[in-house]
Amino acid sequence: MMLAMLVMAGEIQAQTLRKFTLNLTDDGAAQMVCFLPQAPSGKAIVGVPGGGYSMLSNTHEGTLAYEWLNQRGIAYFVVNYRLPNGDRTKPISDVEQGIRIVRDSAQVWGINPHDVGIMGFSAGGHLSSVISTHSAFDVRPDFTILFYPVISMDERVSHVWSCRNFLGEDQKNPAIVRDFSTDKAVRRHLTPPACIIMASDDRLVPPVTNGVQYYSAMRNAGNECAMYIYPTGDHGFGFGPWFKYHDQMLTDLGNWLDARQAPSPTAIRVACIGNSITDGHGIDMAPAYGYPAELQKILGKDYWVKNFGVSARTMLNKGDYPYMKEMAWQDAQAFKPDIVIIKLGTNDSKPQNWQYGAEFKQDLQQMITTLRPDLAQPVKKKKKAKALPNTAKPLIFLCTPIPAIKSTWDISDSIITNAIIPIQNEVAKEYGLEVIDLHTLFAGDSDKMLNDGIHPDGKGARRLAEIIAGVAKR
Repeated sequence: MMLAMLVMAGEIQAQTLRKFTLNLTDDGAAQMVCFLPQAPSGKAIVGVPGGGYSMLSNTHEGTLAYEWLNQRGIAYFVVNYRLPNGDRTKPISDVEQGIRIVRDSAQVWGINPHDVGIMGFSAGGHLSSVISTHSAFDVRPDFTILFYPVISMDERVSHVWSCRNFLGEDQKNPAIVRDFSTDKAVRRHLTPPACIIMASDDRLVPPVTNGVQYYSAMRNAGNECAMYIYPTGDHGFGFGPWFKYHDQMLTDLGNWLDARQAPSPTAIRVACIGNSITDGHGIDMAPAYGYPAELQKILGKDYWVKNFGVSARTMLNKGDYPYMKEMAWQDAQAFKPDIVIIKLGTNDSKPQNWQYGAEFKQDLQQMITTLRPDLAQPVKKKKKAKALPNTAKPLIFLCTPIPAIKSTWDISDSIITNAIIPIQNEVAKEYGLEVIDLHTLFAGDSDKMLNDGIHPDGKGARRLAEIIAGVAKR
């Protein structure tokens, strides 16, 4: 028996190729302990211990997970972050720096830079959710694992000291309390998939007003999210083998991780920019069933399609909800797409927006030249350039709005047809871009619309994807 246990221990240990520590700050106040697997799968996880923002529980909520993860080929990095002590930017910047290093070193460490997740425990779960909802695209994780997380910064329904230690004097500011209560910061399409693990009898961080609220926000946004609540275990079990449901928890978490299919680092990146039709208004679980998701299914694994649609948005910068003022617009640029599908204009036809219609052309030009600075000087002859992976010259397609069957929300098909589409065609000609005439190509699909006469239903989303794929894949 003893020999068998020694052999098993040796096999597990052999799964870890290297262990080393990196400084995250010049003074070494923040460090990252790195565990690289012998047989890397390409997946990586950045671990964020808990401790109420007053200490770090970095064993059972940190390094204890490395053997199990390395055995699965997952690279693991535990961030020993600086405590806030009145400055919450310290722990935030430390974790962001850890993710940045992992992605920058991805090729050397056998990691897919598009398969880097974060795993936080308790207050570290809150910090992980802050990074998942607030951080810039380049340091936002690709997936999130939250063990019994603090989510609310309202100390009446959360862990009092986590709230006070993280916010400091700002605990008295309702706007900041709300902003860092991360269930309020979940964004459709932009917040990464999450797995939440808790015990029902947690007496320190109430599950219903914290982890369950994050799950509800994710599900209401249509974002991918799983939640596992075990009958007992209280708070702080982490990866400790003393947790009664430890083996079941590892099976559940392992199955969730295995089910995640990351895009290839060499995949052609497709950014879908648009309003509610791109966003998937009226389609339940739109991130999985909207037109960009259907486009992904059609194009296949050699492409990576991301949805940057935001409902009600306009091309017009003076419109009621300008797209270019959204986080989605910043994310779309940071995505470094090879192909961009722009589908805006429907909401611009509303009277309160079209009063600024004289600026539609210049705002469309601004979007194009921001994506393609090399087109700052319009070309006179239309040329179709090939999209090359990870270049600064994406292939841009302008989509005309689909027909507005009804004038719901004062959307005007007449303005779309007689004003907006001609401007799109004019700009496309000036810049050598291709137009996908959805207004014509979708005209016979009124049976695939919601009752509002504006938005496609699930079948309509599939039809849009088929039309766009037929042009973009040529």
